[in-house]
Amino acid sequence: MHHRVRKIRNGRRWRRFNLLHRFRSDERGVQLVEVAIVIPITLMLFAAVGEFGRYFYEYTTLAKAERAGARFMAAKSIDSTKTDWVLATKKLVVYGNTAGSGTPVLPGLTLNNVDVQFAGGTYNAGNGVPTTVTISIINYKHKSLFDLAKLTKVKTLSLNIDVKPSITMRYLLNANAI
Repeated sequence: MHHRVRKIRNGRRWRRFNLLHRFRSDERGVQLVEVAIVIPITLMLFAAVGEFGRYFYEYTTLAKAERAGARFMAAKSIDSTKTDWVLATKKLVVYGNTAGSGTPVLPGLTLNNVDVQFAGGTYNAGNGVPTTVTISIINYKHKSLFDLAKLTKVKTLSLNIDVKPSITMRYLLNANAI
């Protein structure tokens, strides 16, 4: 091959290489690509932290309300014919007072969501003191702000999960005190 032809071909190759090298070292727009990758991940993390915080708030609020109801019941004697204390306890858990006035401690919480169970002890002639009282929340769902089932149209990804705290407390009265 002739020396001039080789020189021309080499020159063209170097120009193409330099043209590609120029694009390789050009960093304009890289930040936009990085932001496009990072922002969705960051938003999902913030949403997850927010949802966990809301769930934890609902759980602790219900647990505190149950604890107040269990303390209230632990000092009462139970008559098998009288359900006023059970109803008053349910109102205390839901509304924060035994009258049942005001708004519920959490939206959507009703008296039907509160379950009061007694265990142990002896019940004689309608008068008796159980050993323990258990108050639990049933059928109360955490309603997510970011419902994945609606966003992805996949029903199994729902974040609307049951919140079911429960507390068991011993009675302060005993059978001999009545």
